[in-house]
Amino acid sequence: MEITRARPAWIAIICLAVLCWSCGTGSEKDYELVIRGGTIYDGLGGTPFVADLAISGDRIAAIGDLRSATGEREIDAENLAVSPGFINMLSWAVASLIEDGRGMSDIMQGVTLEVMGEGWSMGPWTDEMKQEASDRQGDIKFDVEWTTLSEYLEYLETRGVSPNVASYVGATTVRIHEVGYEDRKATPEELARMQELVREAMRDGAIGVASALIYAPASFADSEELIALVSAAGEFGGTYISHIRSEGNRLEEGVEELIAIARETGVPAEIYHLKASGRPNWHKLERVFQMVEEARAEGLRITADMYTYPASATGLNASMPLWVQEGGHDAWVARLEDPAVRGRVIEEMNDSNATWENRFVQAGPENILLIEFKTEALKPLIGKTLAEVAAARGTDPAATAIDLVIEDNSRVGVCYFMMSEENVRKKVAQPWVSFGSDEEASATEGIFLESNNHPRAFGTFARVLGKYSREDGVVSLEEAVRRMTSLPADNIGIRDRGRLAKGFFADVVVFDPATVQDHATFEDPHHYSTGVHHVFVNGEQVVADSEHTGATPGRVVRGPGWTGWYENGDKR
Repeated sequence: MEITRARPAWIAIICLAVLCWSCGTGSEKDYELVIRGGTIYDGLGGTPFVADLAISGDRIAAIGDLRSATGEREIDAENLAVSPGFINMLSWAVASLIEDGRGMSDIMQGVTLEVMGEGWSMGPWTDEMKQEASDRQGDIKFDVEWTTLSEYLEYLETRGVSPNVASYVGATTVRIHEVGYEDRKATPEELARMQELVREAMRDGAIGVASALIYAPASFADSEELIALVSAAGEFGGTYISHIRSEGNRLEEGVEELIAIARETGVPAEIYHLKASGRPNWHKLERVFQMVEEARAEGLRITADMYTYPASATGLNASMPLWVQEGGHDAWVARLEDPAVRGRVIEEMNDSNATWENRFVQAGPENILLIEFKTEALKPLIGKTLAEVAAARGTDPAATAIDLVIEDNSRVGVCYFMMSEENVRKKVAQPWVSFGSDEEASATEGIFLESNNHPRAFGTFARVLGKYSREDGVVSLEEAVRRMTSLPADNIGIRDRGRLAKGFFADVVVFDPATVQDHATFEDPHHYSTGVHHVFVNGEQVVADSEHTGATPGRVVRGPGWTGWYENGDKR
């Protein structure tokens, strides 16, 4: 009788215990996400290894054998590479991310950080500069709702962007802010104010100071001015990066100026999109390598970045002498309309011994491809060379370039074919060279189809992995990953990014080394690269099974001088 009476209570206790145990094991997971069985390329260039990677919140929670652990979500990465997100060291996504925060052409390659500010930055701006920025807009239109560089970056984060964003403060920008477009030396008072603008930007989180010295008015700054600005950035641990004063006839002198600035200031310095432009200058690249190695042996931190193509892209302004561009865009166009000035400009454009960076001669009209116009009537010329348009119009190529600038009232976007593929391969092989697209982050739809990009917008990083690593064997895959992750992260001094390690931000890419490939061409650039399966930014998935999820978790990544480190330790 006693056994019979006790039996229902005993069974109830056992059932309750089993129920509690099963509920606990079923609902409580160890991690939010586990990426299973991928080959880990940690970003440091060492031997890859097969392991699991776990993410919780915005951080990497664990790497290793996690078979006994569970995730709320799990991804099978067998036979796939798992790497840190790639860093675009030269991004011009400043307007494209306002138009489309997904940053498609980059995010589909695994880029998780856009580093902006090549000479011109999106602040600090005066009211006049803000008005000019509005007036000079191309296909993408937007309201200028910021004044400082920090406000612009925060504006992007608030609107929602998929990649993280960071920026240098532009030496050109602070010069325009205080000196304007005049070809003269800054006064001591102006230079002091320019330095303070740099300091303010550094306190707000700028990476460092950047210059672009082949263009007016940046070219009007001498080394003394640059040293003053770089020194101000150096006070906050910032770096210097430069589109050097010449990439052609005076290439070695341009590199020497950058090295001298680094030596004088003690600040690390990087060469933007390293190249030797124009066939007569191709052989100079070996000497540049030697100069950089000697400087590094001296103890200077000299690096470079590049894009993986033998053609550059900029404007027809790079085909015209600097003096005609003094005073800004409107003054330039007005001078070009003067017959006497026009004749002098044409003569200097055809001078192969010009002291300025003459891309008209370096490339030749047959190698200048028209890719961007503002005026609807001129858009049918996109995809034609300057030589073809000149022949169709029956005009001299130099005169045609002038006419196009006047007619479009813009600098006119072009590609210049003036480098060698052999040199591209040599640069890819250098251990101190990282990568940057030097382009916007475009989509293959909407307003982005109104003009052509350089294919580097869609293929720079995939081309490193596919062509130069897998196909050509110029660089190992683990080294290619290092050069797109920890190398640039270390160069710009950012925290907790650029490698796969516990506690680092979960900027993670899962790609197929056997299939990753670029597809964009100069003739038909609007094609995404393929082979990247999954992309995570700050722990949130933005690409799943090679499709964008719509997520926009990108944040402002601050430089080492940011005063907010002490107030906002984790959001960086």
